[in-house]
Amino acid sequence: QICLSLVRLLFYLAHSPLGSIVLLDFQPRQFVMVDGNLKVTDMDDASTEELSCKEDNDCTLDFPTKSFPLKCSVSGKCEGINEKKNLFNAYRYFFTYLLPHSAPPALQPFLNDILNATGELQYGINETLKAFEKVLHLYKSGLYLQKRPLLLEDYTSLKGFRVVYGEDYKCWPSYSHQGCLLSVHSAEEAAAICNSQSQCQSFIITQQMTWTGRLLASFHGSLTDLVPDANAVVYIKRSATSGNRL
Repeated sequence: QICLSLVRLLFYLAHSPLGSIVLLDFQPRQFVMVDGNLKVTDMDDASTEELSCKEDNDCTLDFPTKSFPLKCSVSGKCEGINEKKNLFNAYRYFFTYLLPHSAPPALQPFLNDILNATGELQYGINETLKAFEKVLHLYKSGLYLQKRPLLLEDYTSLKGFRVVYGEDYKCWPSYSHQGCLLSVHSAEEAAAICNSQSQCQSFIITQQMTWTGRLLASFHGSLTDLVPDANAVVYIKRSATSGNRL
């Protein structure tokens, strides 16, 4: 969410009515999330000026660990230097820390492509935004899910109940530090996740949703009893119900 919001912001800056705007002091501390959108807190160090040049050799974009040769336009400006500087800084300070392992395994190759392309400035901001929007579409629609046996058939579903649990296990990346709370496209995907975790005996599909509209599922280990909860549906492994009171 943070990276996508940042890319949308940089897309606007690259195509602003004032021209291409570069953030000269590009640091994470310069941004804040407001209602799910990334905002710049200080525009004092923003500029619309692009580096003047006479030849291509005048247009080298330098960073501490990398340099990129750019073209000198017929108007005597280094082509896209503001846009590319913003984009590589986004890669340096945000993408490299937030994108790895932040999506289901089937979507990770798409994020790796974005990392590699922006890290070498092979993508401009238009291509980067398009790539992010593609990943978002696959994520929200569930199109990334591979066809597999209907694992949900191995579970007993009970609407209007939740399970009273003992000590539960934790997983990563969880929305809760107290247990294992993950976003899922459907109960079928939740069943696949539960099957992949040796501790998991059941899961609950909550009424909570993430910013993408995906459901939150809570995964649990040992279970003892059921209590009414009108807003929950609990799915229990059939193998786990033997010897337990339902």
